Amino acid sequence: MNHQENKTVVSFRYKALFLDVRRDEIDMDAAVTPDAAAFVRELADCGIATSEELLRALSMVPRQFLESLSEILKTVMGINLNWMPLVKGWDTPTGEGLKDHLITFIANIFGEEAGFKGERLECGHLIPEHTFPLERYNGCPFCGRPFTTANHIHKGQNDQLEVFRLFTDEDLKDVLKELLSSPTPLDGTQTDSLRLLLRCYDLPEDTTTTMKETAIEVIDILVEQGDDDKAARLMKTPMDILRYLWYKKTGRARIIEPNILIDISRRNSVHIVSYLDRSEYAAEKKRNNLRLKYSREWCRRVAKWLNAMPLTACQAAENMNPKRGMWARMIRALRLGEFSRKRGYSHLAEIISTFYNQDYTTWQGMVDKARAEKDMARTLALLKERPGAFARQLFSVMLLFGAEPVLEAFDEVTDKLPTRLLVSLTNTAERYFDYDYQGSAHPITGGVVSLKAHPLILKYSEEELRGMATSVNGIYLKAMARRFAAKATGNKTIYIDPALYRFPVCVGDRGETVQTFSSTQMGMRFPVQGETVRLFMQWGVGLHAQHLDMDLGCRVVMKDGKYEDCAFYHLTCTGCMHSGDIREIPEMVGTAEYIELSLPELRMADAKYVIFSCNAYSNGALSPNLTVGWMNCKHDMTISEDGVAYDPSCVQHMVRVGDKDLAKGIVFGVLDVVSSEIVWLETPNSDQVLSWINHEDVINFMLALDQKMKIGEVLDIKANAQGLTKVDSPEEADEAYTSEWALDPAKVSLLLLT
Repeated sequence: MNHQENKTVVSFRYKALFLDVRRDEIDMDAAVTPDAAAFVRELADCGIATSEELLRALSMVPRQFLESLSEILKTVMGINLNWMPLVKGWDTPTGEGLKDHLITFIANIFGEEAGFKGERLECGHLIPEHTFPLERYNGCPFCGRPFTTANHIHKGQNDQLEVFRLFTDEDLKDVLKELLSSPTPLDGTQTDSLRLLLRCYDLPEDTTTTMKETAIEVIDILVEQGDDDKAARLMKTPMDILRYLWYKKTGRARIIEPNILIDISRRNSVHIVSYLDRSEYAAEKKRNNLRLKYSREWCRRVAKWLNAMPLTACQAAENMNPKRGMWARMIRALRLGEFSRKRGYSHLAEIISTFYNQDYTTWQGMVDKARAEKDMARTLALLKERPGAFARQLFSVMLLFGAEPVLEAFDEVTDKLPTRLLVSLTNTAERYFDYDYQGSAHPITGGVVSLKAHPLILKYSEEELRGMATSVNGIYLKAMARRFAAKATGNKTIYIDPALYRFPVCVGDRGETVQTFSSTQMGMRFPVQGETVRLFMQWGVGLHAQHLDMDLGCRVVMKDGKYEDCAFYHLTCTGCMHSGDIREIPEMVGTAEYIELSLPELRMADAKYVIFSCNAYSNGALSPNLTVGWMNCKHDMTISEDGVAYDPSCVQHMVRVGDKDLAKGIVFGVLDVVSSEIVWLETPNSDQVLSWINHEDVINFMLALDQKMKIGEVLDIKANAQGLTKVDSPEEADEAYTSEWALDPAKVSLLLLT
């Protein structure tokens, strides 16, 4: 991408368009030029309206700029993609079934010589008479190979347009500062935006980067620029160095150990059909890719970084201990032993000697020993030394020693904790202290892990457990009130949009996908405008024609607990219609699948939820750059004669799976049928087909998001602590917090979590 494309893509995620203009030069009384008017009409066809400022600014840029902007928007919104499905007019069932596939399978074994009559298609398959209605297909119904592509889509069916504002270089520089300063880890969309902006602008001198994963992106830019000394100042511990080295190897800022990455590659290439299983080959390939080999330049660079580390040798070795196996491999590959014998590398030599001889005691080891010996005083004294670790172990220590003494000690260090940890505690406390706790974890390796209640919970009564949760929440409220009260403000009034009382403060729920139209936090609810929802999936762009079988599916969960699937093995179910299973992608242009959901039919059948999913049936993880999302509109959405059903103006949410994704499948949304709302989720899994999904885990995760602290509730604490009076409209307020403001997670985090 060039700089203009980078800036346009990032601005689009903030519901804005980047123009290379200065705000103080915009003439708000100037006439709109014909070129600008034509571009605005093009935007309207895609569901976008312009603010008055953006409209006038469009008249200031030359035609060539608008033409290039138009091409970028077509790429971002998928207008140039092939959206042709397998079935023509797929909203009417073709009537195909297992019998048709079985007869066709037999016919292709024995052929026409055995008396089978029919039509032989481009792919070589013989389709017997009285099986599939071939006039209804754009390809082979037996092997799922499309023969035609679409060069058209629908436009302008939705008259409820999103208003986009103007972004200039100054706005994007502010976004860059927000991302760099974010007190919470960035999700996939924010990380992608950060990378794009770092290629366009110099690093701001006055920005402090607090998150380790964010610092990795900055370090990489500094190393590329040859500024190793400045990069070294961002690495405080050996673990920071390891994180960066592993980022260069795997492309991920979070450390996933080699054996886990190998197991994931093996798991993703397991196949239902045994002779198609390539799991061992994939594991060996990943093992070879992870082999360490560094140039002399890199060895010297890392040796200097470690040698300049301000920690003592014992502190450095203790920091290296949790990843001891990885460090042993790194030390050999980077020839650090050789460098440690050189003049001027005495500190490196001391670190390596201490590490190998294990002449150090780990803090966590001392804590574990004190807990095992039931030594409460020693345990709490150690935990107070490291408030962050205290927060992460708080609940289990409360169950071990009782709530009152533990919370009294914890309250002494709460002001030293980052706000995000306090929010995480209050988000989790009520569910954790519950006999019937049925939680789920989403590790960075993908999948969903079910969690059960802590066994020590049985020591306490329900009343005592409720008291523990209430006490944790009370500490959070007091700490937050102190923090907001310490921030001076001259404002007197505040407006809090009622919608913000439904937006969760998501801490720790990081998505890996890249969102096209916004940077929405998981748990956000999108109201359904009409009576239909149309799911879509597009994949295979830029790849040669091959077998690449990605499956779009959904599960309808009824109020009585029963469920039905709509997927390649069941193209129609209650309230759902699938566009056909494509297993072969055409040359370079990709292909698409759709599912249409009818809310009236779902309500009539007493459906409660519909879970949206896509899965990789082929070996390996989800295809890079696979795009999924959903459309809805208050009007009926058209399906063309050849089956094309995509309209960018009707797209409510769209995400792209990243190149480094580890998942075999992903749940990307849940339709709450009763409330007519779609909840944006991202729960990766290792399932090859929809039928393997544990929908109870997905629903539990969605309900857990609903129980989290809401943005509006935190703003209430701020208002009370700072003596702000609530008003009923943003125009009356000194501080206004709207639902549009909440769509910028970095800005929300900077206000609420610092």
